[in-house]
Amino acid sequence: MTARAIQQQDRAETNPAFSCRKLKLGTFQTNLDSGCVMSDLDGRLDITWPTTLGLARLAEEMDFEALVPVARWHGFGGATNPQGRGFEAYTWAAGIAASTAKAGVFATSHISLNHPIVAAKQSTVIDHISGGRYALNIVTGWNQPEIDMFGSPMMGHTERYACAEEWLTIVKRLWTEDDAFDHEGKFYKITKGYLQPKPIQRPYPAVMSAGASERGRHFATKYADLVFTVIRTGGLEECRAHVQAYHRLAREEYGREVRVWTVANIVQGETEKAARDFYRYYVHEKGDWEAAKNMIDTFTLDINARMIPTERLKAYQEAFIAGWGGFPLIGTKEQIVDGLQALSRAGVDGVLLCWPRFEQGMREFRDITYPLVRQAGLRDFG
Repeated sequence: MTARAIQQQDRAETNPAFSCRKLKLGTFQTNLDSGCVMSDLDGRLDITWPTTLGLARLAEEMDFEALVPVARWHGFGGATNPQGRGFEAYTWAAGIAASTAKAGVFATSHISLNHPIVAAKQSTVIDHISGGRYALNIVTGWNQPEIDMFGSPMMGHTERYACAEEWLTIVKRLWTEDDAFDHEGKFYKITKGYLQPKPIQRPYPAVMSAGASERGRHFATKYADLVFTVIRTGGLEECRAHVQAYHRLAREEYGREVRVWTVANIVQGETEKAARDFYRYYVHEKGDWEAAKNMIDTFTLDINARMIPTERLKAYQEAFIAGWGGFPLIGTKEQIVDGLQALSRAGVDGVLLCWPRFEQGMREFRDITYPLVRQAGLRDFG
């Protein structure tokens, strides 16, 4: 048996993202200043290495399956410049992987800014550091001011996904093929592409991709193992239809199975009124509406092929101020659990969680809410 065969393991055995828990949990955006809020709220995430590592270890105490960073290169201005300070996602993932033992650790990568050979190598190193707990979250890059920083041309929406297909094809070949190979495509020319050692995970590390547009949905369901989607509001049947649309597309168009993840923002109080009062305080009194406008203005540039009706612009700004557009879970500990149960019943496989005051909220969740999550059977293995 070769050294490579001994070293590699089935990713279902090493990567928590593939566990059979009824509802998998994770954290989102803990590598960036302010976390998921755009608000001058005291106690919001102040990005330091001890702080971000502390949040990862809190997640491990609750056996969270995913720690997902966001690739961000500068902030959104306004009074607080949210996400302006932060840790680069690959190096963050390497440090977190070395400092944890159980949680799934993700890196988030812009395809237009990270060369596929470098991305494949960096991912492999993190997979080895983590013992096979690594996952790669692919983003095509909608934030034109960030792309401009690098002097790179901003590709159109459709072209970005064509580039992503070629990018990921190269990465997967490097992860799986022993012999050096040449590649000449529209976006990349590779001469004798080579990667050793291979990742620990067999056949290769987990891949996540967000797909909201029609082109993005097809890319995610064709190439990714984990589909990340935003679910804002709606009843159980509406949420279930949203999730099932991804499964149906993956099965009918590509003969594949995918797992669907979303993000939820937890605002918890002793009473529902207390929780909603706090929401109004940090969003409507302390919210950085200028930063949110800057973000939405960039998000809806013509090159991104996204159009938000004028009457919906303020609601979108509010959603990003409150928790980066995540599903709002607002209320008592029981209501938070009820909301997670509803997402699970809708067919969601995993939920990335965030809190306005990230560390305080996570500790409260661990001590008060998580025992109820377990009692509800949401953390049982299926």
